[in-house]
Amino acid sequence: MSSSYLRFEEDSPEFVALTDWWKQLDNNRGERALLRRCRSLADVVFSPAYHRLRWAVSRFGSVDDDRLALIAGLAARIKSNSEGISIARQMATGKADGSAKVSGLRFRRLLKVRDQDELFTAMTRIIALLGGSVNLQSLTQSVYFWNDRTRKQWAFDYYSKAPEET
Repeated sequence: MSSSYLRFEEDSPEFVALTDWWKQLDNNRGERALLRRCRSLADVVFSPAYHRLRWAVSRFGSVDDDRLALIAGLAARIKSNSEGISIARQMATGKADGSAKVSGLRFRRLLKVRDQDELFTAMTRIIALLGGSVNLQSLTQSVYFWNDRTRKQWAFDYYSKAPEET
């Protein structure tokens, strides 16, 4: 195992490994279903699919097991990879009436989440609100490095697209 850190940037080898793993879930619907039924990060860690992902990305850096479980559990809920727009901007756009898919109130509650299990539950709901079409790279990098800097960037992205959301 490498002593470097994972980055999950667009063309980084660990993100390529994650993307390959995510695409393979289409060929193994049972594993995807098992991950989608997980209600906690502990449930995710008990799945063989998580351990395949862990093995694949651990070749490129040190793995934070809970953060990777968060990514695995959420990625299994993504139906299509919506590249080119950050997940925060996706939350701020998209309804037919021009309003945000994720309300300002729900978004502010999400930004207050600190616990990874709470983040798992909240992001599961967000993915559902987005119809399962999410930017995999943006989601991965954001939740793996969930901190004040990430939350501030999300606020800038969200409110630049939906300034009227209160």
